[in-house]
Amino acid sequence: MGHSYSDLMVRQKAIDLVVEVYRHTSSFPKEEIYGLTSQIRRSAVSIPCNIAEGQGRLTRGEFKQFLGHARGLLLELQTQITISKNLAFLDEESASSLIKSAEVHRMLNGLLQSLK
Repeated sequence: MGHSYSDLMVRQKAIDLVVEVYRHTSSFPKEEIYGLTSQIRRSAVSIPCNIAEGQGRLTRGEFKQFLGHARGLLLELQTQITISKNLAFLDEESASSLIKSAEVHRMLNGLLQSLK
């Protein structure tokens, strides 16, 4: 596919988002460790992983498919953040900070458009 997955700016932004998710979820109630905390973290980690896996595939179509998975996971993550805010596990500022992952969403959309 030309460039290495590590060259993709969207991958780095997605990794930055993972770090923020871990920071913000560290204060979640302990009884949520196998519930919402785990689900949010898995969704977040899967975003850059799907970008990397897609870049490692042999065809443009496969790459687009994995970018689509990453975009779906990002929307899943945003929903989980909203749920966490509604349950008062996240304050408004933290939730807003994490939801600003819209930059990652915009970058994924741009990359998908460039592959058409």
